[in-house]
Amino acid sequence: MPETEKLVKRSDKVAFLNVGTSENKNFQRMRKFTEISTSKNSTEYSRRYVDEDTDTVDTTGYAEEKSYAFDQYKNNTVHERIAKITDDELVGDDATVEVLVVDKTKEVEGGFEARLRKYAVIPDSDGDSTDAYTYSGSLKAKGTFEKVTATISEDGKTATVVTE
Repeated sequence: MPETEKLVKRSDKVAFLNVGTSENKNFQRMRKFTEISTSKNSTEYSRRYVDEDTDTVDTTGYAEEKSYAFDQYKNNTVHERIAKITDDELVGDDATVEVLVVDKTKEVEGGFEARLRKYAVIPDSDGDSTDAYTYSGSLKAKGTFEKVTATISEDGKTATVVTE
């Protein structure tokens, strides 16, 4: 008997930002975000062969980007990290973050399937709401992702990479 289809909720794919160092990682859940959406920005190679009537297209690369927006909360280390990059106009490695996206619908031995990648923080705007102080922008991929296994703490606020 086939399995029943089940809707994948947005909250089943959870993002965590490393607020620690590259040697001592501390992945905190990206809480209070009103947007974290992914655009693959794929690159394609299109051509028409002389002996065919239609084009042939291949995907040749990706330039992933995650749009983000959040209502700023005090004592939220993820917000503090992104706000510092924005407010202090940091550049280069100082404006790079590491994000771990855990897919809770894909249980594997030792935890969940996850993807780990470094991103450049590209701030767009801040303070454009009268209700809460907000920040928005995008995270643009710096290299390829690494498929890893991750666990999530019981309270759901932190994640740990089991394999890298």
